Amino acid sequence: MRLKIAFVASDVPSAQTARAALVGRFGQVPEDEADVIVALGGDGFMLHTMHRTQNLDTPVYGMNRGTVGFLMNEYSESDLPERLAAAEEEVINPLSMRAEASDGTIHTALAINEVSLLRAGPQAAKLRITINGRLRLQELVCDGALVATPAGSTAYNYSAHGPILPIGSDVLAITAVAAFRPRRWRGALVPKSATVRFDVMEPDKRPVMADADSRWIESVLWVEIRSETSIAHRILFDPGHGLEERLLREQFT
Repeated sequence: MRLKIAFVASDVPSAQTARAALVGRFGQVPEDEADVIVALGGDGFMLHTMHRTQNLDTPVYGMNRGTVGFLMNEYSESDLPERLAAAEEEVINPLSMRAEASDGTIHTALAINEVSLLRAGPQAAKLRITINGRLRLQELVCDGALVATPAGSTAYNYSAHGPILPIGSDVLAITAVAAFRPRRWRGALVPKSATVRFDVMEPDKRPVMADADSRWIESVLWVEIRSETSIAHRILFDPGHGLEERLLREQFT
């Protein structure tokens, strides 16, 4: 039986051209009627597509029309049905972020890669870290800190010298960005079930912003982060090129 495919593309010309060619060749159905959604673009567009379609129990298969393409497969038109039929599925849970801004408003957001806190002024941030209601670090002086999922551990987390986490591991990474005090603190691994809370100390003098997959909240007072196991993102990869293989390969290059 022929797969029903919904093709979506980023705004870049190469992605739009690819979408037109693929729709002309394989047809197009609405996303809520599709067996699979094919996303054409880069990692940013892939994340956007996964967030936007999270209420659909439909796997997403990305083809790279961007730059890095860590979450994407190589682009090819001719053998797409065969690749989709043979694709391997990875299931990942996003992070849930809850934060209070300085005006008293409460914000919520989901992040597939990471939730990060970054200083928003000239002075370093001062953060207090609590895990499951228990104080773990009284004061972290830094440019920022983040909590990363295994899927996001090779993104901003890795650039900040955080660990790469195997896909399927039941841990999250807490990583400091340019830590000043404690100077040698290199972060921590916590259970996937943990609730991580950052409290911003001296928020007027040292403002901090929070980000969940490019959803920004300015001047936060505190941020709570946990794994949202009620949401499961289904991602398809060509055999032998799934996230587990990519994570391993990233560590030996």
